[in-house]
Amino acid sequence: MLRVGLTGGIGSGKSTVAGIFEVLGIPVAYADQEAKRVMTEDQGLRQQIILHFGENAYTESRLNRPYLAAQVFSDKAKLALLNSLVHPATIAAGEKWMDRQEGHTPYAIREAALIFESDAVRYMDFVIGVYAPPTLRIHRVLQRDKLSREDILQRMRNQIDEDIKMRLCDAVIYNDEQHPVIPQVLSLHEQLLQLAAATT
Repeated sequence: MLRVGLTGGIGSGKSTVAGIFEVLGIPVAYADQEAKRVMTEDQGLRQQIILHFGENAYTESRLNRPYLAAQVFSDKAKLALLNSLVHPATIAAGEKWMDRQEGHTPYAIREAALIFESDAVRYMDFVIGVYAPPTLRIHRVLQRDKLSREDILQRMRNQIDEDIKMRLCDAVIYNDEQHPVIPQVLSLHEQLLQLAAATT
């Protein structure tokens, strides 16, 4: 089974692309959901987060995402610390999920914004990038999330440069409202099926 990564910056449309692959019958794991789960359920990780970020990191045993976001997205050292705690647990959970897909599908996808930044790329056979220009990404996030323009720009600055990220990918899907996305996904799906068949 091919292990495929799907990445792109905030507002690029990764989830939209992932949803199309799911319609085609391909299993997709979402790193953000996995991170939320391990930050809530992994007691050791939870204790480390409380130790470094305070009791307010959780409210009524639920992860307090707005509180953590306010702390880390304006402080690179705190963001690096949080990532150093969360990424290993999230990657391990993603690998267990991938192992469960073996034998059931030609390829499976792990959607994650930080595939390169977290070094999860070393567990992938193929990485797809989703690209959209910065102005469009900002517009989408403003429409979708309760974030200010400055908050969005800060989060974009905390990810590696989008042009560099796309060059690191094996394939790129353009979600820029100029190129229809579905035909690109269908073409890539066929390519991945052929690649999976060639490696068995």
